[in-house]
Amino acid sequence: MDDSAAAHPDQPDYPQHWEADVLLRDGGTARIRPITPGDAGRLVEFYEQVSEQSKYFRFFAPYPRLSDKDVRRFTHHDFVNRVGLAVVVRDRFIATVRYDRIDAEGRPSDTGTDAEVAFLVQDAHQGRGVASALLEHIAAVAQERGIRRFQAEVLPENRKMVKVFTDAGYTQHRSFADGVVHLEFDLEQTDRSLAVMRAREHRAEARSVQRLLTPRSVAVIGVSRNPQTVGRAILRDLLGGFAGEPAEPKEPAEPKQPAEPKEPTEPPRAVYAVNRNAPEGTELDGVPVHRSILEIPGPVDLAVITVPEGAVPAAVAECGAHGVQGLVVVTAGYAETGPEGRDRQRALVRQARAAGMRVVGPNAFGLINTDPDRPLNASLAPHLPERGGFGIFCQSGAIGVALLEAAHRRGLGVSSFASVGNRSDVSGNDFLQYWAEDEATEVVLLYLESFGNPRKFTRIARRLAAVKPVVVVKGARHTGSLPPGHAVPATATGLRDATVDALFEQAGVIRVTTITELYDTGEMLAQQPLPPGDRVAVVGNSDSLGLLTYDACLSAGLRPRTPVDLTTAATGENFRIALDTALADPAVDAVIAVAIPPIGTSAHAFMGGRLTGPDDPEMGSDDPEIAAALLEAGVRARESGKPLLLAHLALTDLPLRLREGGIPAYAAPERAVRALAHAVHYAQWRRRTAEAEETARVPELDRIDEPAARALVEASLNTRAAVSRPSPATTLVRGATRRSLLFRTQPGGARITLPDAEARALLDCYGIDVSPTLPAPDEETAVRAAERLGYPVALKATAPHLRHRPDLGSVRLDLTGEAGLRRAHRELDALLGGAPQAELVVQRLAPRGVDTVIGATVDPAVGAILSFGLAGAPAELLGDVAHRLVPATDQDVASLIREVRAAPLLFGWRGAEAVDTAALEELLLRVSQLVDDVPEIASVDLEPVVVAPHGLAILGARVRIAPLPVRSDLGPRAMSTL
Repeated sequence: MDDSAAAHPDQPDYPQHWEADVLLRDGGTARIRPITPGDAGRLVEFYEQVSEQSKYFRFFAPYPRLSDKDVRRFTHHDFVNRVGLAVVVRDRFIATVRYDRIDAEGRPSDTGTDAEVAFLVQDAHQGRGVASALLEHIAAVAQERGIRRFQAEVLPENRKMVKVFTDAGYTQHRSFADGVVHLEFDLEQTDRSLAVMRAREHRAEARSVQRLLTPRSVAVIGVSRNPQTVGRAILRDLLGGFAGEPAEPKEPAEPKQPAEPKEPTEPPRAVYAVNRNAPEGTELDGVPVHRSILEIPGPVDLAVITVPEGAVPAAVAECGAHGVQGLVVVTAGYAETGPEGRDRQRALVRQARAAGMRVVGPNAFGLINTDPDRPLNASLAPHLPERGGFGIFCQSGAIGVALLEAAHRRGLGVSSFASVGNRSDVSGNDFLQYWAEDEATEVVLLYLESFGNPRKFTRIARRLAAVKPVVVVKGARHTGSLPPGHAVPATATGLRDATVDALFEQAGVIRVTTITELYDTGEMLAQQPLPPGDRVAVVGNSDSLGLLTYDACLSAGLRPRTPVDLTTAATGENFRIALDTALADPAVDAVIAVAIPPIGTSAHAFMGGRLTGPDDPEMGSDDPEIAAALLEAGVRARESGKPLLLAHLALTDLPLRLREGGIPAYAAPERAVRALAHAVHYAQWRRRTAEAEETARVPELDRIDEPAARALVEASLNTRAAVSRPSPATTLVRGATRRSLLFRTQPGGARITLPDAEARALLDCYGIDVSPTLPAPDEETAVRAAERLGYPVALKATAPHLRHRPDLGSVRLDLTGEAGLRRAHRELDALLGGAPQAELVVQRLAPRGVDTVIGATVDPAVGAILSFGLAGAPAELLGDVAHRLVPATDQDVASLIREVRAAPLLFGWRGAEAVDTAALEELLLRVSQLVDDVPEIASVDLEPVVVAPHGLAILGARVRIAPLPVRSDLGPRAMSTL
């Protein structure tokens, strides 16, 4: 049963957006939602399950049962001054929280900014992080309703509740009187409270994936007598590695000491088969078949569902009733089929989460864990991959097969694998959280087609990439090719590829374009040390192959040395000496060995598909001495911290020999260089990130008036929300009507463009000065405006269809006197169809410099992005714009302006005078701080910004605000509800 549907009252103000699915500390799921009058029975049942001690802690006295008056009080709320939330699992309350608004004297109030808060958690669920999750959500609700501080009274012996408050990270005050601990804490997020929230999120999500990958028992629902069916195939795959004796783990490709196996401490693991129509006593593949999961005598941790789509809801209901922790839904027929299928998919996720279960799928390929102590193959892959250091995630079953096959062909091992299909619940973000903790995973490989939460992905990936490489192939690069069935917010469907690049770049994620490049790069990162720099030595027995490698290095932005050609007659000793010399050179950071098959000096004939000498028709495709030299050099390369890799042509045996020593070999120089270049750039990012943690900062700027900016935005929103005069009965909250409050906090509001005067006033609060403009509807008005501003001036059109279109002749510059201004006004009036229609304005002429464009756009999916580029058609046509996530540091903005291809124009190109980049960087920091401080700001566009040798001038500005918070990543923890 969907408890939220049953609980919704016929209340027009019911805040449905407060409902949220959450992950608890142990990886289980629960639902948080407002308490309504329809919950009276649930509340009474919940209270009966609470111990007498917990009741005493809540009410400070024995309180065995709730009276009818109590029940009414705790279930009837106005959702503004009195709010109650409940945590629900399997349609039962397991915890509640309530706040009551109070005034300065502690009395009930409609206008105060303080509230009393109290929690109650069933004893059986204490220690799961329930109260911590509730505190995050009730605090967010209270802030939305104008409450700025919570007060709580707790008995000293109620240490668990005191710890919930003190560990939350809010700014708080604590006192003790009359045997009671009195706590007061501000609800404004602090750096510490945000860090605490994200740490809890990380632990819960990592734990939920760990539960999926390490079940003690698995049931396959939908097993058939037909050996060709999906359910039967998965049952066989499970038996091959789960309940049977797993194969001995093989050493990973990188030569290192394997971790000591842990002694198994868990109870014996089991596989169960379920088929509703199976006759009594049926066995398949030696496994007894049950007609329902409810008939299985012991616990079941993971269920793999392969029944037809119409039978899935009943199977999920039985799994929930049996206490299953996670589901792998292989069944198709959901969001990939259209709107009706998407509705079924949402219902599936709601049903599973309400019962405390996570969902992999639907339309999933499955999960794999190669841990020799806890192997799992709950997938359609016929064999368990070799053990190794690659964690693999993908959103496509076909690509999943290709990834596993490529790993097998290259001899690369896998730690865990997930192919999640429609990604309705468990996502790549969850696995990133898990792999950050998993010691067996050394490199993460992702195939992504869409983002459910790009902002969160960037945050998690950045933390993971600081310690482990993350390599991504991004499919569906164009909006129109988004695969059907993917759960993606509307804001993320139009995510530009340049924005994705910016997200990856700032997060340290390595983006590649093909599956081959994915493994080329992953193999390099897994088997070789990170290069200390970009200086490359090229050594080999082919001058031509060396030159191709040299050219590829230059194209990839590396700094290669002149190739060392050992000639085709090179021996193993020649290779050994040359490689030792290159590795010992302090001016070399990486070495690429190039090799072709050895060629004799006498006449040759092409026989049997290979080049042979007449005296040695059976000559192999490589020289064992060369292989030995490369293997010895590989040891020295790791000791010196420099990567060594091979680029070869027409060799078959040598790459296999080198695999033993962990030296990656590539069948084309371009592939080797691309892999090395990715490793170089990733190493540079790690060094920059480590340095930035010590030195990067967000400077304290002068002329910042955050309260004034917030007041301006709030006034604008309230003005537009007050579409009618409030009735005398309307409740006022901090000066805003209840109607405007609901308008501002419920989803669905449109973005509003501020009038020029309001936009200038708002920007002025952050020290951003926009050059004033005065309207010029006729010549006389234009002359008076110019006299007021002072000559020289510019005359330009500002109508939306003419704004920033100098190519249409809509701007006249360097007007030094009245005569020239009048002449220009007449010309534009005739050219543009009249001065009023063109919305002509006069503006003081800016100093000459470089025209640039600065913007900040807040996307609900991605967050705030700061953008910079040069103004003009060439930059627009070439897409020469750089991006950074907000808040930006001083180092972020410095690198931002240098990243665009036209950046030399700022630094004195062709003898021109360099412009004031310090002023430009400060302006970027001000814009970043503005959109970070005031979350209602949806976008800021400054165009053009003329940067002169001394100072700059902002000639145009547009600001848009949104009547709801446009960023959700700073809010309480909640699972996606797409």
